[in-house]
Amino acid sequence: MKILITDIHHGNGGGHATYVMSLLRGLPTHYDITVAAPASGRLFRYASHAGRGKVMPALYSSRIAPLAKEIVKLRAFLAQERYDLVHVNASADHRHVMLASMGLRHPPKIVWTKHNLKPVASVGHRLRAKLGTDAVIAVSDYVRRMLQDSVYESKPIYVVRHGIDMAAFRPVDLAEKRRLRKLLLGDIPDDTLVLGSTAGTDLEKGWLDLVAAVAGLSVQEQSRIVVVVAGDPPRGDLVRRLADTGVQARVHFTGLVDDIRGVLGASDIGFVLSYSESLSYACREALACGLPTIITDVGGLPENLSHGREGWIVPVKDVAAIQAVLHEVLSDPRRLQPMGQAARRHSESAFCPHAFIEQTTAVYESVRS
Repeated sequence: MKILITDIHHGNGGGHATYVMSLLRGLPTHYDITVAAPASGRLFRYASHAGRGKVMPALYSSRIAPLAKEIVKLRAFLAQERYDLVHVNASADHRHVMLASMGLRHPPKIVWTKHNLKPVASVGHRLRAKLGTDAVIAVSDYVRRMLQDSVYESKPIYVVRHGIDMAAFRPVDLAEKRRLRKLLLGDIPDDTLVLGSTAGTDLEKGWLDLVAAVAGLSVQEQSRIVVVVAGDPPRGDLVRRLADTGVQARVHFTGLVDDIRGVLGASDIGFVLSYSESLSYACREALACGLPTIITDVGGLPENLSHGREGWIVPVKDVAAIQAVLHEVLSDPRRLQPMGQAARRHSESAFCPHAFIEQTTAVYESVRS
């Protein structure tokens, strides 16, 4: 099968880059794969060094003049290459592929993965559902329910959750944890509770709610906590809000890192306190590394763990609830070990990368037949 996988992201790309790279590395070798993404994006760089398939620069503009040129170019490319299937991952690339495919003698099948919780009621979605979608992949049950109550209700909808590489994301031993902490944070006391997140620094990722919870602790309790956030440097207004809490010294930003395992290996607890989340690679990777993880009760996030067993589920934006978890752990840090072991066991059984690939290929084969 000849497959084109598209992505729209410049810069980081977040979970989209992880998702496409998981496909590129895991899909059967008899699939002929091309990735089409902006040359300025992390995905383009990663895919170019993956040693699998072809990578081509592509843009998916919304302004009419460049949009028209891009679609003409894409149409010629599709006509020349005669892909069996195009796997689109956002609205803009979905639109481009739909328009470029219209009237082709051999149009490709189009599979769309819904990665977020944004509404799907626009005119654009109505057109894409009717004219440019053969199947939809939902990354969680929550997303599936959204789609079943939308303009995509008549299309085949499949739930395929993210798989995690269990060999790459795994717990570290105590000596390695100490080494990673020293590398990341310098010399800190062994009993410091390090809470780490690789979900990014956007306001919607909820890290400031954790900071607010830390700010509400006693000075002695604050001194036992460090919050680590990986991702692009936070915006200036968020840095000012952090300064207003008075605990900025307890927060460490790593910047954007290619290998997030060092951040997770240095941490005791993971956190993804998002205001909107379809599933979350960051949560699953933390759990796979044996980190009990604090998450919010939004979207598909609660599908990742059981409250009190592999982590904690708190109401979104509920600083008091987050603070209660911190009190609980600070008063009895020994409970982290069995919770971390449970997190790893759960990850091994529920986040299988082979299942992710098998289920995705089943979708591909279903639309091809």
